[in-house]
Amino acid sequence: MTDVPGLERLLAQVEAQERVQLERCAVRIAQEAGALVRDQRPDRLGVHHTKSSDLDVVTVMDTRSEQLLRDRIEAARPDDGILGEESGGGRIGRSGLTWVLDPIDGTVNYLYDLPGYAVSVAVVVGDPLTEGAWTPVAGAVYSPRVAETFHAHAGGGAWLTDVAGTRSLSCSTQSDLGLALLATGFAYDREVRRRQARIVADLIPRVRDIRRMGAAAIDLAHVAAGRVDGYWEQGTKAWDMAAGVLLVAEAGGLVTGSAPASAPGTAMVVAAGAALHESLRSDLEALQIDRVRAKG
Repeated sequence: MTDVPGLERLLAQVEAQERVQLERCAVRIAQEAGALVRDQRPDRLGVHHTKSSDLDVVTVMDTRSEQLLRDRIEAARPDDGILGEESGGGRIGRSGLTWVLDPIDGTVNYLYDLPGYAVSVAVVVGDPLTEGAWTPVAGAVYSPRVAETFHAHAGGGAWLTDVAGTRSLSCSTQSDLGLALLATGFAYDREVRRRQARIVADLIPRVRDIRRMGAAAIDLAHVAAGRVDGYWEQGTKAWDMAAGVLLVAEAGGLVTGSAPASAPGTAMVVAAGAALHESLRSDLEALQIDRVRAKG
């Protein structure tokens, strides 16, 4: 995501030691927020309110988690900006760095007490509210139910820390789409879901299999770890993917939109190991075009 010359310049201004410090801060606060939502989850957790649709739910723990993250960042990094999923526009900073927060990615899983949720914390340069105008500097994705922390900083590789220790991550080397295990997700808009389901129906006979886990940050972390060969989704926001796209890039993979060399964004995110990415991206682009033509 640093093909834009201005972003390359902004990223270069963040010195190596500060990148390390930012990664450590992201890990620390993601783990603290993850422990909060795991250990203090109410027995009778309900929907606090909804956002874009009746399917797009927010719990009281989403709000508490984001507030904890904000408090920790404001104390440790008072000059940085903050953009949180649950708070909208966020805070404009003076340092040129903005923290991008998803306090619970996979809220529906969390609501139903399924383990597939995570806290995603990233710090970026550029404008995270404008697609293609930002790039991540450091980030962490913490999955509290399985005690896994995926973390990285730009130029430092991607890492997984769990009970066994810390080890480096590498994307899959799979190059054959027909043998690829893919992950995807679905939007909250019911009509968009119908279109997404048609793409899945077209693609699934031509791949090994498809998984729908319910948390974009975890899907991207799994691409970085080689647990799935590729991932695509429509409808993702910066907070869903900011940490995850860094993990994939630092693990040797590629993350784009559906068009060649395009930035990932709401229209499409395509992530995979370098050997598979172009095959997956071009297939998804063709399927989108075919659907538009069929609709027309």
